[in-house]
Amino acid sequence: MSSTRPGGDADDVMALKCDSSHRNYVTGGRCPSKATINGKTVVVTGANTGIGKETARELARRGGRIIMGCRDLEKCEAAAKDIRGSTLNPNVYACHLDLASVKSVREFAERIKQAEQRVDVLINNAGVMRCPAGKTEDSFDMQFGVNHLGHFLLTNLLLDKLKESAPSRVINLSSLAHIVGKIDFEDLNWEKKKFDTKQAYCQSKLANVLFTRELAKRLQGTGVTANAVHPGVVATELGRHTGLHQSQFSSSVLSPFFSMLVKSPELGAQSSVYLAVSEEMEGVTGRYYDVMTEKEPAPQALDEEAARRLWEASSGLLGLEERGQPVTSKPPTEVQSKGAQTVQEQRHGQRPAPAAGP
Repeated sequence: MSSTRPGGDADDVMALKCDSSHRNYVTGGRCPSKATINGKTVVVTGANTGIGKETARELARRGGRIIMGCRDLEKCEAAAKDIRGSTLNPNVYACHLDLASVKSVREFAERIKQAEQRVDVLINNAGVMRCPAGKTEDSFDMQFGVNHLGHFLLTNLLLDKLKESAPSRVINLSSLAHIVGKIDFEDLNWEKKKFDTKQAYCQSKLANVLFTRELAKRLQGTGVTANAVHPGVVATELGRHTGLHQSQFSSSVLSPFFSMLVKSPELGAQSSVYLAVSEEMEGVTGRYYDVMTEKEPAPQALDEEAARRLWEASSGLLGLEERGQPVTSKPPTEVQSKGAQTVQEQRHGQRPAPAAGP
């Protein structure tokens, strides 16, 4: 015998609306700005999946020329094709970018500078999270190297193009995890102490905020702004090393609660989109955003001396001049970290990326 309950379909509809409202409240909802970006060029790193892909999709939908920088070119090309199809914007391009390789970052930046007339927005989105101990191609700690140093170098190499395109914006994706981060200037690459993947991640996310604040300070008067953002808790591949849902308890007991708090990549992208297009963000720089709300970052992220030291240390590791300007004449192969462990075996089978344009 079938059973019925008062309200029926109407109650189901109301429940769905309430769930949607709750999710929007918890996750921050969608970008309120309806601004379009026709004629503007946006570079998004780590754009073949997750937040990066949905950020690229939304900005393509708003008319932008999108350059997607990804380590896996085949997946990047598939993502670009998907975005072109869903947005009917033909100006979405895939380029190879491995942030764990100084050489790759330099080659990507050079392609952008040669092929693109302008760069209006740079979104440093790519990242790794709590991965096992490992080194980049240049012997940097994987999380510090990819999450901070790779983007630090890319941003510096594109600064002239960003200045020429001003008003322009740099957006660095950080994390709430920065609040427990600590910059160990004596051992940035975990060569002396026992490796702790959680602390390595938190250090890299604190570095993102410190970099943003120092960058904004150095770019005053140029028309280029820089802001950092925590996009919220998003269901992406980034957390694949955390083991969060690998136990029966976490899968069966915790999953229902996480489902109410964790947002989709599409919603997760809204904070980056907001910082990229919102009229309210014009001229705003050096700030930290929790989704789309400005917040004060952790006290250690406000340490101006630490931000300056991190800039200088990063410049030294990457072979940049003291002022942070690119040394174009220095071969990438000369860039090495002092006392680093054996360089990780270089990746093979990656075919060259096409130029970032037709």
